[in-house]
Amino acid sequence: MRVDIKLDYGAIAKIESAVKPSAMMAIDALKTEVITAQVMPFDMGDMQNNETFTVTAEDSGTVTSRLVTGSPQARRLYYHPEYNFQKVNNPNAGGEWLEPWISGAKQTFLRDVYAEFFKEKAGV
Repeated sequence: MRVDIKLDYGAIAKIESAVKPSAMMAIDALKTEVITAQVMPFDMGDMQNNETFTVTAEDSGTVTSRLVTGSPQARRLYYHPEYNFQKVNNPNAGGEWLEPWISGAKQTFLRDVYAEFFKEKAGV
């Protein structure tokens, strides 16, 4: 029995080139989703609007995308949901604001959005 395998290197390259842009678009979509959901503590808007950003890096063929909040108070506010958060600017503000997307009702959001963007970019 003989098996011949022919690889379409053009298609493989197209799929490989779709990974990083799809990851970047997906993490940007998550940032937009979090801002739209109005779940981050918001006083003057610096933490949400100026200090929250996305980072995508590629190392040894692995693409990693992150949503980062770089303000000094972010960690303290995130891990203390018992605080009495003002809800004037963001009515859903509270601690652990990413939990719905990590382990809650919206946990498939990032995977689904990534798959959608990947299919679009790879042409599959």
